[in-house]
Amino acid sequence: MKKRVAILGTTGSIGQQTIDVIRQFPELFEIVALTTNSNVELLWKYACEFNPRYLGVSEQAYTIARELLCNSESALLSGKDYLSTIATLPEVDIVVVAVVGFAGLEPTIKALEAGKTVALATKEALVVAGQIITSIAQNGQLVPIDSEHSAAMQCLIGERHQDVAMLYLPASGGPFRGYTYQQLKNVTVEQALKHPKWNMGPKITIDSATLMNKGLELIEAVHLFSLKPEQVKVVIHPQALVHAMVLFHDGSIKAQISKPDMRIPIALALAYPQRLPLNIPEPSLEELSSISFEEPDEETFRALRLARQAVKEGGDRPCVLNAANEVAVNAFLNRKIPFTAIVEVVEETLNKLPLTPKPDLKTLHKIDLQARQVAQEIITKISKR
Repeated sequence: MKKRVAILGTTGSIGQQTIDVIRQFPELFEIVALTTNSNVELLWKYACEFNPRYLGVSEQAYTIARELLCNSESALLSGKDYLSTIATLPEVDIVVVAVVGFAGLEPTIKALEAGKTVALATKEALVVAGQIITSIAQNGQLVPIDSEHSAAMQCLIGERHQDVAMLYLPASGGPFRGYTYQQLKNVTVEQALKHPKWNMGPKITIDSATLMNKGLELIEAVHLFSLKPEQVKVVIHPQALVHAMVLFHDGSIKAQISKPDMRIPIALALAYPQRLPLNIPEPSLEELSSISFEEPDEETFRALRLARQAVKEGGDRPCVLNAANEVAVNAFLNRKIPFTAIVEVVEETLNKLPLTPKPDLKTLHKIDLQARQVAQEIITKISKR
């Protein structure tokens, strides 16, 4: 039987690449539902191609969507909880959560509670509420799409948890590898959006440039694989061929190596445990011979250090970190603050808000809003300098 798929965040980078994978294997997958926050035109294009039973749009985009999709046979859903509604549809087997930021948390939890398989690309969900999500997810129910965590999962298949000594998360270093802090002060939005290896959406691309993306992945890995923060180490790997390595207590290391192509982890998440023939070329021997690793510069790229500190402190710290970062990245993309101010906003927000040790989901929502307000106040002050 075909696996029935709902894609939350269809028109983003991961959503579009998920569509590309499904398009190649119509005998294996059926698209039941597609959503977008605002790109109604692209959603309409996919609706014409796949004729899903449901389409979902944000409240802000509903009027435009209703007019554009008036001839569609798909049911149009909107409203405050439309993502969660689609994530729990009885016709759906797999929910691909690829919406940006905190918005992916609620539908992830609802999908897991409804017994769906969740292919998770929204790392912020685990960052903000990792303990809550992992306490709900049954074995095999939560499958990561993030390339590093997909790679780590592959390295850990068949291994005992107690045998793991260290998980290494490689980072390409982004477009500013080797830059000094002084050089970073003058980088532009256009420069920050030019990632040397990956084709991603704007938010995650900026996170990669600050190394916050790798910090968020560190937090995510701690929860996803039940590891201690000191068991996860970030290394700079400019070639972006090794996506994760696991060191075991006997001195052995397993690594997952492939070309930097998100269709690989997406296809594995959709078809797991089956591997699909994607016709993606393997790395050449010449490429493999050039593999190198180096320590990250955490003095210049402080985001990584902030993320490690947040997961060690626990409680609401990762939630505050994530909220402040989302607001700061958006401000940078809108040219309201310089690149180096992104981490400055995050750090100051963390310092201003007291630690809440064991927040529940309702409390996390309040803390997220509070952190965003504080971050915005800091941005206003910075923009007036």
